[in-house]
Amino acid sequence: MNLVSRIARILLGLLFLVFGLNGFLNFLPMGPMPSGSAGKFIGVLAESHFTTVVFALQLIPAILLLLKQYVPLALTLLGPVIVNILLFHALMAPAGLPPGAIAAVLWFLAAYNYRANFSGLFERRAIAG
Repeated sequence: MNLVSRIARILLGLLFLVFGLNGFLNFLPMGPMPSGSAGKFIGVLAESHFTTVVFALQLIPAILLLLKQYVPLALTLLGPVIVNILLFHALMAPAGLPPGAIAAVLWFLAAYNYRANFSGLFERRAIAG
């Protein structure tokens, strides 16, 4: 499982490196804007520059994953991004759901080797400092 987790970490890093950089450099051709609520949602995110934050939250953890530095932090930052990708596609644009699901599977496979770093999150009673 160690090799699978390592490969998943690298693939996840590459995936978010490409799409995070694309958010800033626009080197991948984007299709037409989706219609309905999905298009309105993307329009509001772009107009408010919220997407800049999202692309940074893809790019920075991607670099950390590829450098194998602060991997639990990188996975923690990417978790909510992946959840939002899945929710957006599940609720507004179902055609893009499979790539989001692939990112989620890669996240879980990459996180497997670092599960001990997350074990404290699942304690019923937290220890206050």
